[in-house]
Amino acid sequence: MSANILTADAAKQANIQLTEGYKGSQALSDTLVAYRANRRQGNAHTKNRSEVSGSGAKPWNQKGTGNARAGSKRSPIWSGGGVVFGPRNTTVWAKKIPKSTKKLAFRAALTARILDGEVLTVGTFVVADGKTKSFIAAVTGLTTAKNVLLIGKGFDELTFRAGRNVQNVQLISADEVNAEHLLRYRSVVVTGDALETLAKRTA
Repeated sequence: MSANILTADAAKQANIQLTEGYKGSQALSDTLVAYRANRRQGNAHTKNRSEVSGSGAKPWNQKGTGNARAGSKRSPIWSGGGVVFGPRNTTVWAKKIPKSTKKLAFRAALTARILDGEVLTVGTFVVADGKTKSFIAAVTGLTTAKNVLLIGKGFDELTFRAGRNVQNVQLISADEVNAEHLLRYRSVVVTGDALETLAKRTA
């Protein structure tokens, strides 16, 4: 298998809509921030003075002991007391972005990779024997990049099985790929049958 560089002219012939200038840069930034924010789990959680265990009794008399006034063992200034302004797992990090913004971001990311000459096209990508060694050899024959994104209309089970243990290569369908995928990998390889789907998504 051999790959060819997808030029801007070839992309236009495939009906892939490209952005001009810096159009879509803000949409791309907003979309990437939203993708990463939506993956945040927010597991860190601290207890305030109303949640920590401990007696509510006053530790000592208000006056006469020579100590500073104290009203609770659960005070934040005491060891084992509550935490002031600590992280809470009630924070919602999710961000919503319009479909039009996602679409513009996807188009801008694809345009940037094409103009940089980092998008390759190949007729088909199939590993018939389902072996990882054959998969690596096939990818190495297409590009010398250390991490590669393979976009196809669909991959058969044997091809998926051959590439599932290769950490620096990801196989993804043209319907599922997003702007973050396009920017994460050094080289993007697109099969011929996936160009039509990409054209529809950028139209």
